[in-house]
Amino acid sequence: MAEADRLFMKMALAEAVKARGRTSPNPLVGAVVVKDGEVIGRGRHKKAGTPHAEIHALRSAGSRAVGATIYVTLEPCNHTGRTPPCTQAILASGIKRVVIGMVDPNPHVTGSGRDFLAARGIEVTSGVLADKCRAINRPFIKHITTGLPWVIMKAGCSMDGRIAAGSGQCAWITNEKSRHQVHLLRDRVDAISVGIGTALNDNPSLTTRLPGRQGRDPLRVIIDTSLKLPPGAKMLKQESAASTWIFCGPEPDGNKVKALETAGARVLPVDLRKGRVDLYEVLAVLGREQVNSLLVEGGSLIHTAFLQAGLVDQVNLFLAPVFLGSDAIPLIAELGLKQVRDARRFSLIRTRRFADDIMIEGIFN
Repeated sequence: MAEADRLFMKMALAEAVKARGRTSPNPLVGAVVVKDGEVIGRGRHKKAGTPHAEIHALRSAGSRAVGATIYVTLEPCNHTGRTPPCTQAILASGIKRVVIGMVDPNPHVTGSGRDFLAARGIEVTSGVLADKCRAINRPFIKHITTGLPWVIMKAGCSMDGRIAAGSGQCAWITNEKSRHQVHLLRDRVDAISVGIGTALNDNPSLTTRLPGRQGRDPLRVIIDTSLKLPPGAKMLKQESAASTWIFCGPEPDGNKVKALETAGARVLPVDLRKGRVDLYEVLAVLGREQVNSLLVEGGSLIHTAFLQAGLVDQVNLFLAPVFLGSDAIPLIAELGLKQVRDARRFSLIRTRRFADDIMIEGIFN
């Protein structure tokens, strides 16, 4: 792989991630146009239904694109959806070479854009920094290939894995910098979920609170088998552009449904599994509604249920330098494991330090 190709693909990746949290259900895509070693055009996909990264980059380059190379993190589309195919725009621009980071993961269209361009005499190189291109689009890849959202398990806990004191009090285990990072996470995901226990005990707003009110609130998803959430809950009585969806068991109490819907919630009955809401069915519904990513914030029972069902894809744990003891509430309840080798292991992506806190981020393979 030519070093220049790696360098310019890194620039395209830098463009792509500028739109984090804004393109769903579409992927993050960046593009740069290069001629004689100089970047003459840049672009990124900004929002579903708007022009793709290649179009922005080609417009930026203008007539200078003739004979140039375009670097794009994802294979150019070759079909008409909400926007025209990017392959046609590339052909019309006079581009002579296309360098692709990753091919389209959609099993119905993989390789069609690459093959279309190559068949028309354009030099095509693919697989440049493919792992990095896939890494920024894990939620999109999972959703387009399985129909389910990418699930991130997030928790702030003590060094001995406790999320609350024995009394149930859990505020401020982690520090302010860690909490800011959590709000950045909320800003980048499509939905956030808690169980009814957390909803009742903490009465959370489940909003994104960043300086200057710049954050975007994710869809709020409450797992509430018996519809215990009161219509007066804070999440239903606040200014927020995001909706609140409540997943409950089949045949819910009609009066409860009416009261919650009047308060602005959407009530979604699903089947039960072992007496509780079937989490796989929850994910299936969210996937059909074009939700690419779900941040699961707690508490202990919902984290345990997602892990037991094998539905967690990513883990973000914020560890504070305190011990809370065996009488405190654990991050995970009983998993029923007989041997250590039965536990799912995640691959460590990175660790970060936020003052005295440590964030551990990993993915399950």
